[in-house]
Amino acid sequence: MIRSGTEELPQCVDVIVLGSGAAGLTAALTAALNGLSCLVLEHQDTIGGTSARSSGSVWVPANRAMQKAGKDDTAAARLYLDTLVKDRAPQAMRDTFLNSAHRMQSELEDQAGIGFRPLVGAVDYRQDLPGAAQGWRPLDPLPFDGRKLGGDFNRLSAPLPELMLFRGMMVTRPEAASLLRADRSLFGAWLGVRLVSRFLRDRLRYRRGTRLVLGNALVARLLLACVERGINVRTGVEPTGLIHDDDHVTGVTLTTGGGPLNIRAARAVILAGGGFPASKSWREKELPAPVAAHTPASEGARGRTLELGLGAGASLGPSGLDNALWFPSSIMKRADGSIAVYPHILLDRAKPGSIVVDQTGQRFVNEAVSYHEFVRGMYHGRGDGPCVPAWMICDRDFIRKYGLGLIRPRTPILTRYIRNGYLKTAPDAASLGAQLNMPNDALGETITRFNSHAAQGTDPDFGRGNTIYERNNGDPDHSPNPCLGPVGTGPLFAVSLVPTPLGTSRGLITDTNARALNAQGQPIAGLYVCGNDMHSAFGGEYPGAGAQLGQAMCFAWRAAKHIATHPQSKKETP
Repeated sequence: MIRSGTEELPQCVDVIVLGSGAAGLTAALTAALNGLSCLVLEHQDTIGGTSARSSGSVWVPANRAMQKAGKDDTAAARLYLDTLVKDRAPQAMRDTFLNSAHRMQSELEDQAGIGFRPLVGAVDYRQDLPGAAQGWRPLDPLPFDGRKLGGDFNRLSAPLPELMLFRGMMVTRPEAASLLRADRSLFGAWLGVRLVSRFLRDRLRYRRGTRLVLGNALVARLLLACVERGINVRTGVEPTGLIHDDDHVTGVTLTTGGGPLNIRAARAVILAGGGFPASKSWREKELPAPVAAHTPASEGARGRTLELGLGAGASLGPSGLDNALWFPSSIMKRADGSIAVYPHILLDRAKPGSIVVDQTGQRFVNEAVSYHEFVRGMYHGRGDGPCVPAWMICDRDFIRKYGLGLIRPRTPILTRYIRNGYLKTAPDAASLGAQLNMPNDALGETITRFNSHAAQGTDPDFGRGNTIYERNNGDPDHSPNPCLGPVGTGPLFAVSLVPTPLGTSRGLITDTNARALNAQGQPIAGLYVCGNDMHSAFGGEYPGAGAQLGQAMCFAWRAAKHIATHPQSKKETP
């Protein structure tokens, strides 16, 4: 069972893990599977961090499902990553990932029941590069029954409320699509009855639905496997330092009501705190201007574990193109005064009948590219400065059919969103442009040009809908191009998009076994790093769905395996 606070903590364990996301739990579970005692310390009151809010997809080339289907594509994946990453990260790191990720997945499935299913239609993001796959590499976690966690269910971090139905029912993207067809599909109607009935029964006993999917399912399954193996998991505990001397980490220091408390790590300490997307000061130091003011990441991912590592002699990797993994998001103040950060990932940007423009009323990027590349387009702009904020514009029919950010499809009344400032509206392009302080006639001219080509299914300016990735996120029932359709004449609606870091890619430098390296490139005995605390093995690039979690779990697994087979000493060399 998970416990909170510092009472009755052990004086010594083999491995201490700081952080309870997918990386931290994978490291702890793997350590336990290899016979080591383990303590997981989470400074938040709940378990899962950003992983619990995520899609839960794990990008694993040549995964078990692919191999069973005769689709071992290691060579193609290596070509893809080499072309994408180039010299932004050491080749040894991505080669290690390719050689290890599928082994990690198979071992966790066989030894701990961490199950996945292949996303056969989830194509890699950069279809313009050789080696990009048209499916199979991303894996989705299997649905999980949260009731299996018993009382620990309430310790599991909840997804973003705006990404659940009825503020508590989780569904996958395909399920959401089926539910939208419930009035004209027997399967959709049956699915709706089944899911809602389960949710209503859950709400009699639980604060939200216990049928878990996406990242919540992944974290829950890992957590249960950890608890079943006797791993000590604590919440509400934040270390104040690492115990170290002469490049040798031997434990952590905590502050308790009775004063400092030292816990010894006989083998190693693993940093898995989730990077720094939630830290204002870190964002200001490391991210491009204008600096993101919000993040959909866990509020606990604030760089504290990075600071502990730096204090023990570890080194940050080189600054990259932008040091983050990005979502374009819209921001709204909730009724209780808190801030909702809604990532525009797949559901609206690539659909026909919308357009995104900058403050001058002009397009600046292909709206249907991946969320990471879209935000990079926001910062690059049209060569004369960032396009932040940007405006996504559509008509009422678009919102009715596809939704718009926080506004779900078929929402009958939009007054709430207009009154709170989330949604801007005007009768025509000229009026909307004036309301958004754009130059006279600029928005109307942009829409007129866009519409003249979109009606024919072409986009000579940015090539929207030219790749299979983009078309997969469009409307399959719309032709000739599932991503392109004219923007209506009015009334028109607009939502502001801003860059938000889902995760960060600049972290502590490690070797291929996830050992932290000092300024001289030597491993610090007893200190390992994984997840977004580790400098990106992909150099800050985003190859496909689940690339962050795939990398995180792979190197967490390698860290624990190395700890189990290589007891540390002060004089160890690479």
